[in-house]
Formats: sequence, structure tokens, C-alpha cells
Amino acid sequence: MNKKGNTIFFENAPRITSFAAVCGSKESEGIIGSYADIALSDDMYGESTYEKAECKMLSTAISLAVKKSGYKENEVDVLFSGDLLNQIISASFAARDYNFPFLGVYSACSTMSESMLLAAALVNAGYINSAVAATGSHFASAERQYRYPLELGCTRPPQAQWTVTGAGANLISSGGRGVKIVNGTMGRVCDFGVTDVNNMGAAMAPAAADTLIRHFKDTETSPEDYDLILTGDLGALGSRILKDLTWEKGFDVSEKHVDCGEIIYKVIESEFQGGSGAGCSATVLNSYVLTKMSAGLYGRVLFAATGALLSTVSSGQGESIPCISHAVQLEN
Repeated sequence: MNKKGNTIFFENAPRITSFAAVCGSKESEGIIGSYADIALSDDMYGESTYEKAECKMLSTAISLAVKKSGYKENEVDVLFSGDLLNQIISASFAARDYNFPFLGVYSACSTMSESMLLAAALVNAGYINSAVAATGSHFASAERQYRYPLELGCTRPPQAQWTVTGAGANLISSGGRGVKIVNGTMGRVCDFGVTDVNNMGAAMAPAAADTLIRHFKDTETSPEDYDLILTGDLGALGSRILKDLTWEKGFDVSEKHVDCGEIIYKVIESEFQGGSGAGCSATVLNSYVLTKMSAGLYGRVLFAATGALLSTVSSGQGESIPCISHAVQLEN
């Protein structure tokens, strides 16, 4: 095994053969609107509940990624997926539509990068030939699970982010053409004592900084070596904290860093700190970013989604918010 520190190096360079994204109506007004495969006009997606709509978005993204790859469904070896809902029900229920094996992943909003890291590791080792990595979220389902029922019309505090309605998936294979996954840095759980469930950016920024710094050291690279350093859903406030934390350790990411949550909405002021949720980085990566990479506009991207590992139970008991970030290095 080629490993240094917490980073696994993929000598056989698994490739992202195809990718797909589905986004909600609000998200389609922003940067990803013209890049997503499907932009919904109705966030219910023709279903009777928001949870069913979330599951349908995820299933659609998975099916599109498989179809665009040229693979048949019976040629896919495994699906890595998870989501934010209790017992990752969106991913589990979506997986029942397919005959290939399912490995459920819970890493909150960092599920996309962890799924890609795990899929790439198995493909690189030769255990499998192809895998789908996918995740998604829905504003309405997440709000009533983690915060308040929408019917209450609660005022959102200024540090809050808006959970993205969207899903993304990509198919990772051992051959063919596509963006290469060069290595992956496994995240560590970081807890800086933040207890405010509305302040996800402040809670997750230390985990993102920890993973990025370890990645730079393990790979002997610097922020200048990347065309884009893409974090998941820190939002505007979390992004500023991340830049301060990495700068204190001798790594200035300010020129290359972009956060999915900070750019996903058209007018961020109306959404306070921007976007969050597992679907945030999944939709941005699997629409805008990978399209740009495939066109040769980005050569090397470091993708580090971030996740807050809390629950309604832990928050209700006064626990702080442990967070994590996993990173994968992508090259065109």
C-alpha cells in the first residue's frame, strides 16, 4: 500500500468516468443552474413528501451517472452513498432500485468526498472495476429533522446556512477516460467546542483546516500547486475562519480557495452564510467543477467536503459539534 501519513496514493489512478447532478429550483438560479443535468421547478419532484423527493433526486443522479458512463447497471460493482436523514434512509431507499451492492456511508456533509475516497481505494486496489459515489440533501427534510418544522416560520439567525436541495453522483472506474483521482486524505474528527447548531461554518472550519494541512504535508505540495482548493459547505463565515487557521500554520489558501456553500446561491446575502448540506458539494462538484475540469479549464483540484457529526439528541443534551473533512486530489 502506498500511504504517507493519512494520505493514500492511488498508483493506478482511478478515473471519474461520468458524473451527474440534480438541483432544486432555488439552486438552479445560481452558478450550477446551467451545468446540472436536471434543474427542478418543483422541489417536491412530484412526490408526496420532501423525504421521498430527496430519495428520488439521489436515485436520479445515480441512474444518470451510470447511463452517461456507458456502463450497464449489472456492470457496476458497488454503490457508496449516504445522506443526512435518520439511518441514511434516502441512500438506502434509493439503493433498493438497483441490483448492485450498497455500502452505506455516514459522514454528514462530507459524504461525497468520503464516498469518492472509498470507491477510489477499492478500484485502485483491483478489488472492483467500477463504483458509484453519491449523496444528496433537501432543505425541507433537513430543516424539520435538525431544526424546526417549516410551518413555524422561525426566524433564521445571521450565522445560519441554507441546506441545499440537490444530489450528485459520479462513476469511478479502473480504465477509460476522465478526471483522475490521484490520492485521498482521510479526515480526523475535530471538535473546537462550538455548540451553536446554526453556526456550521465555525464548527467545520477547523476540520477542513486540519485535513488540508495534513494533505499538503503528506503530498509535499502547497496551495499554489492547485488550480482550485474546493471545500464543501463552510459558507462565507467558515471560509474566512479556514483561511485564518491555515495561514496561522504557514499555508495561505486565500488565492486558490473556493467554498461550494459560498458560491452556490445567486445572491448570498439573502441566504445569510450560503449553502450547506450533503447535496451542497455534491451538486457543485458533479456539475460545474467536473465539467470545467473535463474541458481542461482546471488541471488540479483538491476537493475537501466538510461534515458536522451532530444529531438532534446530542445537541439537545448540550454536546458540542464534532466535525470531519475528507479530501481527494483530482487531476485532468
